Amino acid sequence: MSPWLILVLAGGLEMGWALGLKYSEGFTKPWPTVATVVMALGSFYLLSLAMKALPVGTAYAVWVGIGAIGTAIAAVFLFGEAVNAVRVFGILLILAGIVALKFA
Repeated sequence: MSPWLILVLAGGLEMGWALGLKYSEGFTKPWPTVATVVMALGSFYLLSLAMKALPVGTAYAVWVGIGAIGTAIAAVFLFGEAVNAVRVFGILLILAGIVALKFA
């Protein structure tokens, strides 16, 4: 499997565990807590696999970027967070950084 695909999957799990932190309510809800921990471990594992073939700085930044963008977008739909020009611009800046690192 391509290290970039593995990295995208790791970023997806990062988004999942970040959202899971909200649902776990400070690790007080058992099932959301378990799901959050499993996704975090899976995300770290996949990131470590991707880093076997990708530069560490690039892999880490892309992983964080995927998680940040995905979490910000999901939070709009799941938690009713505001959509405004500044938020959209920030997401676009993160996306531009990911694209730049992919082609660096």
